[in-house]
Amino acid sequence: MGKPPPGNNENIGNGLMAKTKPFDDNFLRYEDWFEKNRYAYESELAAISTVLPQKGEGVEIGVGTGRFAGPLGIRWGIDPSREMRRIAASKGIFVLNGTAENIPFPDNSFDFALIVTTVCFLDNVPKAFREIFRIVKTRGSVIVGFVDKESSLGRVYLEHKNNNVFYREAKFITTIEITGCLNGAGFRKFSFYQTIFKDPGKIREIEPVLKGYGLGSFIVIKGVK
Repeated sequence: MGKPPPGNNENIGNGLMAKTKPFDDNFLRYEDWFEKNRYAYESELAAISTVLPQKGEGVEIGVGTGRFAGPLGIRWGIDPSREMRRIAASKGIFVLNGTAENIPFPDNSFDFALIVTTVCFLDNVPKAFREIFRIVKTRGSVIVGFVDKESSLGRVYLEHKNNNVFYREAKFITTIEITGCLNGAGFRKFSFYQTIFKDPGKIREIEPVLKGYGLGSFIVIKGVK
């Protein structure tokens, strides 16, 4: 794909109510987490890099401030949060307003799509994965990074979600549930990787990336169209 189409894209792909207020109001706190938990963040990047295609055009769904798209070389993103889009755009990412359930791109637009720590905020996960399937080319892929509901960190987030400005409305999901939704959307040939084996605040070096799931808290699933 080339550069974004001219004109104002603020209202494109905004068919569902998105949980944007916590991110618009607390974007500095969001950014601060990555600075305070640098090795956990770099561990997540390493896990995603394990399955990320080396060639082709990608898009990040729920690009946020570009914390993943930027280092991973992904030029395109969508996000419903105005403040998140502003920061991501300042990093050179082409960002459109949109939700995962209503993606503002034509069919077969990208070689792969990345969605990281976003699934728990979606209104309709099956619809979102069907949309991602639609915009990915044949033999293209989806990469989903998330905190497993059944992991040690997932259980902590669930227990304290009402005290967390970002996770109050989050609905955490298991690896099996996400794989089922991806399969229902049409994706196949799944591969799984995991990292984050300790409390993120106690990690002092990049964590290992292991195949499978069930031990680490941060899971990466790759599926192929």
